[in-house]
Amino acid sequence: MSYSKIRWGILATGNITHKMVAGLKVLPDAEVVAVGSRSMSSANAFADKYGIPHRHGSYEALCADPEVDVIYVAPPHSGHKDCTIMALNGGKAVLCEKPFAINRAEAEEMVDLARAEKLFLMEAMWTRFLPTVVQTRKWLKEGRIGTPQMVYADFGFRTEYEEESRLFDPAFGGGGLLDVGIYPVSFAAMVFGAVPNRIAAMAEIGPTGVDDMNGAVLGFPGGGLALVSSAVRSNTQQEARIVGTNGMIHLTSPFWCGTQAGLTVNGFDPETFELPYEGNGYNCQAREVMDCMRAGKLESDVMLLDESIAIMGTLDEMRAQWGVKYPME
Repeated sequence: MSYSKIRWGILATGNITHKMVAGLKVLPDAEVVAVGSRSMSSANAFADKYGIPHRHGSYEALCADPEVDVIYVAPPHSGHKDCTIMALNGGKAVLCEKPFAINRAEAEEMVDLARAEKLFLMEAMWTRFLPTVVQTRKWLKEGRIGTPQMVYADFGFRTEYEEESRLFDPAFGGGGLLDVGIYPVSFAAMVFGAVPNRIAAMAEIGPTGVDDMNGAVLGFPGGGLALVSSAVRSNTQQEARIVGTNGMIHLTSPFWCGTQAGLTVNGFDPETFELPYEGNGYNCQAREVMDCMRAGKLESDVMLLDESIAIMGTLDEMRAQWGVKYPME
Protein backbone atom coordinates (compact mmCIF):
# COMPACT_ATOMS: atom_id res chain seq x y z
CA MET A 1 0.00 0.00 0.00
CA SER A 2 1.18 3.54 -0.74
CA TYR A 3 1.30 5.93 2.21
CA SER A 4 2.35 9.58 2.01
CA LYS A 5 2.19 9.68 5.81
CA ILE A 6 1.51 6.81 8.14
CA ARG A 7 -1.05 7.71 10.78
CA TRP A 8 -0.41 6.41 14.28
CA GLY A 9 -2.79 5.82 17.14
CA ILE A 10 -1.48 5.53 20.70
CA LEU A 11 -3.25 3.03 22.95
CA ALA A 12 -2.72 3.94 26.64
CA THR A 13 -1.10 7.01 28.17
CA GLY A 14 1.56 5.61 30.51
CA ASN A 15 5.19 6.73 30.68
CA ILE A 16 6.39 4.69 27.72
CA THR A 17 3.79 6.17 25.37
CA HIS A 18 5.26 9.63 25.95
CA LYS A 19 8.63 8.26 24.80
CA MET A 20 7.08 6.69 21.74
CA VAL A 21 5.33 9.91 20.70
CA ALA A 22 8.61 11.81 21.13
CA GLY A 23 10.27 9.27 18.84
CA LEU A 24 7.53 9.53 16.23
CA LYS A 25 7.87 13.31 16.17
CA VAL A 26 11.36 12.84 14.67
CA LEU A 27 9.95 11.06 11.62
CA PRO A 28 8.57 13.46 8.97
CA ASP A 29 6.41 10.75 7.39
CA ALA A 30 4.79 9.69 10.68
CA GLU A 31 1.75 11.47 12.07
CA VAL A 32 0.26 10.84 15.52
CA VAL A 33 -3.43 11.38 14.84
CA ALA A 34 -5.20 9.66 17.75
CA VAL A 35 -4.89 8.52 21.34
CA GLY A 36 -7.11 6.20 23.35
CA SER A 37 -7.27 5.91 27.12
CA ARG A 38 -9.60 4.36 29.67
CA SER A 39 -10.90 7.82 30.46
CA MET A 40 -11.60 10.86 28.30
CA SER A 41 -9.83 13.15 30.75
CA SER A 42 -6.60 11.18 30.39
CA ALA A 43 -6.95 11.05 26.60
CA ASN A 44 -7.56 14.81 26.45
CA ALA A 45 -4.59 15.63 28.66
CA PHE A 46 -2.28 13.47 26.52
CA ALA A 47 -3.68 14.84 23.26
CA ASP A 48 -3.41 18.43 24.45
CA LYS A 49 0.24 17.92 25.36
CA TYR A 50 1.20 16.63 21.92
CA GLY A 51 -1.35 18.32 19.68
CA ILE A 52 -3.15 15.09 18.75
CA PRO A 53 -6.47 15.75 16.99
CA HIS A 54 -8.45 12.60 17.76
CA ARG A 55 -8.92 11.64 21.41
CA HIS A 56 -10.91 8.65 22.61
CA GLY A 57 -12.16 7.76 26.09
CA SER A 58 -11.87 4.03 25.43
CA TYR A 59 -9.49 1.65 23.72
CA GLU A 60 -12.39 0.33 21.63
CA ALA A 61 -13.07 3.76 20.15
CA LEU A 62 -9.42 4.20 19.18
CA CYS A 63 -9.34 0.82 17.47
CA ALA A 64 -12.43 1.77 15.44
CA ASP A 65 -11.04 5.16 14.33
CA PRO A 66 -10.93 5.11 10.50
CA GLU A 67 -8.19 7.76 10.44
CA VAL A 68 -5.64 5.42 12.05
CA ASP A 69 -3.31 3.12 10.06
CA VAL A 70 -1.26 1.57 12.88
CA ILE A 71 -1.68 1.39 16.64
CA TYR A 72 1.07 1.37 19.25
CA VAL A 73 -0.27 -0.91 22.01
CA ALA A 74 1.25 -0.07 25.40
CA PRO A 75 -0.97 -0.80 28.42
CA PRO A 76 0.48 -2.93 31.26
CA HIS A 77 1.69 -6.39 30.20
CA SER A 78 -1.60 -8.04 31.15
CA GLY A 79 -3.44 -5.95 28.54
CA HIS A 80 -1.19 -6.62 25.56
CA LYS A 81 -3.10 -9.58 24.14
CA ASP A 82 -6.63 -8.18 24.45
CA CYS A 83 -5.68 -4.75 23.15
CA THR A 84 -3.69 -6.17 20.24
CA ILE A 85 -6.61 -8.39 19.27
CA MET A 86 -8.96 -5.42 19.55
CA ALA A 87 -6.73 -3.37 17.25
CA LEU A 88 -6.35 -6.20 14.73
CA ASN A 89 -10.10 -6.74 14.72
CA GLY A 90 -10.38 -3.04 13.91
CA GLY A 91 -8.25 -3.62 10.82
CA LYS A 92 -5.15 -1.86 12.19
CA ALA A 93 -1.50 -2.75 11.94
CA VAL A 94 0.00 -3.14 15.44
CA LEU A 95 3.27 -2.44 17.20
CA CYS A 96 2.84 -4.14 20.58
CA GLU A 97 5.09 -3.16 23.47
CA LYS A 98 7.36 -5.79 24.96
CA PRO A 99 6.91 -8.29 26.47
CA PHE A 100 4.75 -9.38 23.57
CA ALA A 101 2.24 -11.04 25.90
CA ILE A 102 1.91 -12.69 29.31
CA ASN A 103 2.79 -16.13 27.95
CA ARG A 104 3.32 -18.15 24.80
CA ALA A 105 -0.35 -19.12 24.42
CA GLU A 106 -1.38 -15.45 24.33
CA ALA A 107 1.37 -14.65 21.81
CA GLU A 108 0.22 -17.46 19.54
CA GLU A 109 -3.36 -16.17 19.65
CA MET A 110 -2.21 -12.69 18.65
CA VAL A 111 -0.05 -13.94 15.79
CA ASP A 112 -2.70 -16.34 14.50
CA LEU A 113 -5.19 -13.49 14.21
CA ALA A 114 -2.72 -11.13 12.52
CA ARG A 115 -1.86 -13.79 9.96
CA ALA A 116 -5.52 -14.69 9.38
CA GLU A 117 -6.42 -11.03 8.84
CA LYS A 118 -3.23 -10.34 6.84
CA LEU A 119 -2.28 -7.43 9.09
CA PHE A 120 1.17 -6.28 10.18
CA LEU A 121 2.18 -7.12 13.75
CA MET A 122 5.49 -6.68 15.59
CA GLU A 123 6.78 -6.82 19.15
CA ALA A 124 8.26 -3.46 20.16
CA MET A 125 11.72 -4.75 21.03
CA TRP A 126 13.22 -1.35 20.20
CA THR A 127 16.75 -2.46 21.11
CA ARG A 128 16.92 -4.57 17.94
CA PHE A 129 16.76 -1.47 15.75
CA LEU A 130 19.33 0.73 17.50
CA PRO A 131 22.69 1.25 15.77
CA THR A 132 24.78 -0.68 18.33
CA VAL A 133 22.65 -3.80 17.93
CA VAL A 134 22.37 -3.40 14.16
CA GLN A 135 26.19 -3.23 14.07
CA THR A 136 26.41 -6.25 16.37
CA ARG A 137 24.33 -8.32 13.95
CA LYS A 138 26.55 -7.14 11.09
CA TRP A 139 29.73 -8.21 12.92
CA LEU A 140 28.19 -11.59 13.72
CA LYS A 141 27.11 -12.14 10.13
CA GLU A 142 30.59 -11.21 8.90
CA GLY A 143 32.14 -13.69 11.36
CA ARG A 144 34.30 -11.02 12.99
CA ILE A 145 34.42 -12.88 16.32
CA GLY A 146 34.08 -16.36 14.88
CA THR A 147 31.33 -18.61 16.20
CA PRO A 148 29.43 -17.15 19.18
CA GLN A 149 29.99 -19.32 22.25
CA MET A 150 28.77 -17.35 25.26
CA VAL A 151 26.50 -14.38 25.94
CA TYR A 152 26.44 -12.41 29.19
CA ALA A 153 23.62 -9.90 29.55
CA ASP A 154 21.86 -8.28 32.49
CA PHE A 155 19.27 -5.60 33.16
CA GLY A 156 18.46 -4.77 36.75
CA PHE A 157 17.38 -1.61 38.50
CA ARG A 158 16.57 -0.73 42.08
CA THR A 159 13.09 0.48 42.91
CA GLU A 160 11.47 0.75 46.30
CA TYR A 161 8.88 -1.86 47.14
CA GLU A 162 5.30 -0.68 46.62
CA GLU A 163 2.64 -3.35 46.80
CA GLU A 164 0.29 -1.33 44.57
CA SER A 165 2.87 -0.78 41.82
CA ARG A 166 2.39 -2.73 38.59
CA LEU A 167 6.01 -3.87 38.97
CA PHE A 168 5.02 -6.00 41.95
CA ASP A 169 1.44 -6.87 41.06
CA PRO A 170 0.88 -10.41 39.68
CA ALA A 171 -2.36 -9.23 38.03
CA PHE A 172 -0.26 -6.99 35.77
CA GLY A 173 2.43 -9.59 35.06
CA GLY A 174 4.77 -7.92 37.54
CA GLY A 175 8.32 -8.87 38.42
CA GLY A 176 11.73 -8.42 36.88
CA LEU A 177 11.46 -11.06 34.18
CA LEU A 178 8.67 -9.65 32.02
CA ASP A 179 9.55 -6.00 32.68
CA VAL A 180 13.28 -6.02 31.93
CA GLY A 181 14.38 -9.66 31.76
CA ILE A 182 12.93 -9.80 28.28
CA TYR A 183 15.87 -7.67 27.07
CA PRO A 184 18.74 -10.07 27.87
CA VAL A 185 16.68 -13.13 26.90
CA SER A 186 15.75 -11.59 23.55
CA PHE A 187 19.35 -10.46 23.01
CA ALA A 188 20.65 -14.00 23.54
CA ALA A 189 18.03 -15.42 21.16
CA MET A 190 19.10 -12.89 18.54
CA VAL A 191 22.78 -13.79 18.88
CA PHE A 192 22.32 -17.55 18.61
CA GLY A 193 19.39 -17.37 16.19
CA ALA A 194 17.65 -20.19 17.98
CA VAL A 195 15.46 -21.25 20.88
CA PRO A 196 17.31 -22.55 23.96
CA ASN A 197 16.91 -26.30 24.41
CA ARG A 198 18.21 -26.26 27.99
CA ILE A 199 17.12 -23.81 30.68
CA ALA A 200 18.23 -23.64 34.30
CA ALA A 201 16.69 -20.67 36.12
CA MET A 202 16.45 -19.38 39.68
CA ALA A 203 14.71 -16.37 41.22
CA GLU A 204 14.18 -14.53 44.47
CA ILE A 205 10.42 -14.30 44.87
CA GLY A 206 9.13 -11.21 46.67
CA PRO A 207 6.19 -10.87 49.08
CA THR A 208 3.62 -10.42 46.29
CA GLY A 209 4.63 -13.63 44.55
CA VAL A 210 6.61 -12.24 41.61
CA ASP A 211 10.36 -12.23 41.01
CA ASP A 212 12.39 -9.44 42.57
CA MET A 213 15.49 -10.73 40.80
CA ASN A 214 16.35 -13.71 38.68
CA GLY A 215 19.09 -15.43 36.73
CA ALA A 216 19.32 -18.23 34.22
CA VAL A 217 21.67 -20.26 32.07
CA LEU A 218 20.24 -20.84 28.61
CA GLY A 219 21.74 -23.61 26.51
CA PHE A 220 21.36 -23.38 22.73
CA PRO A 221 21.61 -26.00 20.00
CA GLY A 222 25.23 -26.32 18.93
CA GLY A 223 26.57 -25.65 22.41
CA GLY A 224 26.15 -21.91 22.92
CA LEU A 225 25.44 -20.68 26.44
CA ALA A 226 23.86 -17.46 27.70
CA LEU A 227 24.01 -16.19 31.27
CA VAL A 228 21.14 -13.73 31.72
CA SER A 229 19.76 -11.91 34.73
CA SER A 230 17.30 -9.17 35.62
CA ALA A 231 15.89 -7.44 38.66
CA VAL A 232 13.58 -4.71 39.89
CA ARG A 233 15.16 -4.53 43.35
CA SER A 234 18.87 -4.46 42.44
CA ASN A 235 21.01 -2.20 40.30
CA THR A 236 23.17 -4.20 37.90
CA GLN A 237 25.81 -3.30 35.32
CA GLN A 238 23.33 -3.48 32.42
CA GLU A 239 26.00 -4.65 30.00
CA ALA A 240 26.13 -7.32 27.31
CA ARG A 241 29.06 -9.34 26.01
CA ILE A 242 29.26 -11.89 23.23
CA VAL A 243 32.28 -14.19 23.37
CA GLY A 244 33.19 -15.97 20.16
CA THR A 245 35.89 -18.34 19.02
CA ASN A 246 37.87 -15.43 17.61
CA GLY A 247 36.99 -12.41 19.73
CA MET A 248 34.35 -10.53 21.69
CA ILE A 249 31.67 -7.87 21.24
CA HIS A 250 30.91 -5.62 24.21
CA LEU A 251 27.85 -3.37 24.48
CA THR A 252 28.44 -0.92 27.30
CA SER A 253 25.88 0.15 29.87
CA PRO A 254 23.04 0.54 29.22
CA PHE A 255 23.37 -2.16 26.57
CA TRP A 256 19.69 -2.02 25.65
CA CYS A 257 19.81 1.64 24.53
CA GLY A 258 23.45 2.70 24.57
CA THR A 259 25.57 4.21 21.81
CA GLN A 260 28.91 2.48 22.36
CA ALA A 261 30.03 -0.92 21.07
CA GLY A 262 33.40 -2.55 21.51
CA LEU A 263 34.96 -5.11 19.18
CA THR A 264 37.94 -7.26 20.12
CA VAL A 265 39.31 -9.63 17.49
CA ASN A 266 41.99 -12.05 18.65
CA GLY A 267 45.44 -10.78 17.70
CA PHE A 268 44.33 -7.15 17.27
CA ASP A 269 43.89 -4.20 19.62
CA PRO A 270 40.35 -3.63 20.93
CA GLU A 271 38.29 -1.03 19.09
CA THR A 272 35.48 1.13 20.45
CA PHE A 273 32.79 2.57 18.20
CA GLU A 274 30.39 5.42 18.93
CA LEU A 275 27.09 4.73 17.21
CA PRO A 276 24.65 7.53 18.03
CA TYR A 277 21.05 7.59 16.92
CA GLU A 278 18.56 10.24 15.99
CA GLY A 279 15.84 11.17 18.47
CA ASN A 280 15.31 9.01 21.53
CA GLY A 281 15.64 5.68 19.73
CA TYR A 282 11.96 4.77 19.72
CA ASN A 283 11.84 6.21 16.23
CA CYS A 284 14.09 3.37 15.03
CA GLN A 285 11.47 0.69 15.65
CA ALA A 286 8.76 2.97 14.26
CA ARG A 287 10.80 3.37 11.08
CA GLU A 288 10.95 -0.41 10.75
CA VAL A 289 7.18 -0.67 11.14
CA MET A 290 6.55 1.96 8.50
CA ASP A 291 9.09 0.51 6.06
CA CYS A 292 7.43 -2.90 6.41
CA MET A 293 3.96 -1.46 5.91
CA ARG A 294 5.01 0.38 2.76
CA ALA A 295 6.61 -2.81 1.43
CA GLY A 296 3.42 -4.76 2.08
CA LYS A 297 5.15 -7.01 4.63
CA LEU A 298 3.16 -8.56 7.48
CA GLU A 299 6.13 -8.89 9.84
CA SER A 300 9.65 -7.64 10.37
CA ASP A 301 12.64 -9.74 9.33
CA VAL A 302 14.49 -8.37 12.36
CA MET A 303 11.82 -9.20 14.98
CA LEU A 304 10.04 -12.22 13.55
CA LEU A 305 6.68 -13.19 15.01
CA ASP A 306 7.73 -16.81 15.52
CA GLU A 307 10.74 -15.57 17.46
CA SER A 308 8.53 -13.43 19.71
CA ILE A 309 6.41 -16.53 20.37
CA ALA A 310 9.49 -18.62 21.13
CA ILE A 311 10.90 -16.01 23.52
CA MET A 312 7.62 -16.00 25.45
CA GLY A 313 8.00 -19.78 25.69
CA THR A 314 11.46 -19.33 27.22
CA LEU A 315 10.06 -16.91 29.80
CA ASP A 316 7.24 -19.39 30.53
CA GLU A 317 9.75 -22.15 31.27
CA MET A 318 11.79 -19.89 33.54
CA ARG A 319 8.69 -18.96 35.55
CA ALA A 320 7.58 -22.59 35.68
CA GLN A 321 10.88 -23.50 37.33
CA TRP A 322 10.21 -20.83 39.98
CA GLY A 323 6.56 -21.77 40.46
CA VAL A 324 5.38 -18.30 39.42
CA LYS A 325 1.97 -18.19 37.77
CA TYR A 326 -0.10 -15.08 37.07
CA PRO A 327 -3.79 -14.92 38.04
CA MET A 328 -5.02 -14.78 34.43
CA GLU A 329 -3.22 -18.00 33.48
